[in-house]
Amino acid sequence: MARISGRNIPENKRGIIALTYIFGIGKNISKQIFEKIKLNPNTKVNKWSDLELNKIRNFINNKLKVEGELKTEINSDVKRLVDIKCYRGIRHKIGLTVRGQKTKNNCRTIKVKRNTIAKNQKLINK
Repeated sequence: MARISGRNIPENKRGIIALTYIFGIGKNISKQIFEKIKLNPNTKVNKWSDLELNKIRNFINNKLKVEGELKTEINSDVKRLVDIKCYRGIRHKIGLTVRGQKTKNNCRTIKVKRNTIAKNQKLINK
């Protein structure tokens, strides 16, 4: 298995798709990586030579923030918003949507699980 940035890359996928398994790399960034290195993005990972793999690995390690480094940066940004008590920070702290979505009907996964009235009545009747 090919290993890039501490992540195993699936060998039976095309290169452009395989790089998206790394946190912080999507299809567009993957496409840009292959354009700058001048490799074919459609070759499967198991067909890559050691030289090609090292080129990709070096490019990602030197030019991009991915995996743990990116996650710590995101967490510190959220922590900063919570500390300065701005609107977005308060929404993060409460656990509600941050980017202006409506919460009356949707957003069930981000909102806190609440007991329904029927559940409370069953508990009282017992």
